Amino acid sequence: MLTIATGNKAVAAAVKELSPDVIAAYPITPQTEIVEQIAEYVTSKELDSRYIPVESEHSAMAACIGASITGARTFTATSSHGLLYMHEMVNWAAGARLPIVMANVNRALGPGWNVWAEHTDAFQERDTGWLQVYVSTVQEAYDTTLMAFRIAEHADVLLPVMVNLDGFLLSHSMQSLDTLKPGDFVPPLHLPHAIDVANPAGYGTLTGPEEHFKFRWEIEQSMRRSRKVIAETEKDFADRFGRSYSVAEEYRFEDADVAVIAMGTLGKEAEVAVDLLRNEGVKAGSLRVRWLRPFPDLDLAGRDIVVIDRDYSFGSGGIIAHSLMARSRIEPYSVIAGLGGQEVTYDDIAGFVRDRRPGSELWFGVSGNV
Repeated sequence: MLTIATGNKAVAAAVKELSPDVIAAYPITPQTEIVEQIAEYVTSKELDSRYIPVESEHSAMAACIGASITGARTFTATSSHGLLYMHEMVNWAAGARLPIVMANVNRALGPGWNVWAEHTDAFQERDTGWLQVYVSTVQEAYDTTLMAFRIAEHADVLLPVMVNLDGFLLSHSMQSLDTLKPGDFVPPLHLPHAIDVANPAGYGTLTGPEEHFKFRWEIEQSMRRSRKVIAETEKDFADRFGRSYSVAEEYRFEDADVAVIAMGTLGKEAEVAVDLLRNEGVKAGSLRVRWLRPFPDLDLAGRDIVVIDRDYSFGSGGIIAHSLMARSRIEPYSVIAGLGGQEVTYDDIAGFVRDRRPGSELWFGVSGNV
């Protein structure tokens, strides 16, 4: 059904179609609309889920963990400082191999207090064992939420998935949305290590040096296997519903001499910049990275690369730029732009390409930086 919706409403609509057994909810700007809309679905009987309003984000993830370990399908949503408050439980969810799905509406961290878009909140959780995907449109937010449940609950994965969408730039933007009936696209959840009262077991018990590293290795093995599961899920989604996705979305990339790499809404803005540059005779292209974990293997050889990071790792650099440098052995032009909702237009992005200096870093809007 074709309609108009915000990114927040799109996520809620996808959750409604899959009817999780338990939804834990704590409102925080700018994701509040997600849990408010879900609450309306539950109240109107459109969604038959146990809706648990909790007293904090930490409790929201704890409630999902408690429900998920019984074999229940679970969902929650958060943003920025709420995600940071969850941090302890975020690690527990992955370590316990629980396929929880969470929407995170990317927002800057204080101080100073800022409610606008930035990716640093989720990037700080990148090493917890969660799969992370970043979307750029309302439709993609809906479709990716559906796929996230199937990927997380797959027997070869059994890891939580975080669906990220830019605060306000996407969470509150009205775009067209084509909803669907997923049918058997997401099969019933079977958690092999679910609590069974007939077979009591201990959870979260102490593990010594001779065992603990094996749990870490199992998470890494699942993360590696998730690459295949993601590809299969995206292909099946395209075959069934006609909308195609991949780990990284190319735009006029194949013959490009210079490519812009970005995530989220900046990745879409880069496509407009590419068209502008092409009209000027510059053979530009773009690559929008969708999956941060597992990080994709990208063939970037033979091109100048401009990376736009809406994040920063102090003392190191742009996180995407450094990830690509480590994996692809490239020397990109690293641009730090869009922090705290800083406006970055397609004209700005085209300017980054025109003025690129491979191997150097630019803080957009800051004078006198390297």
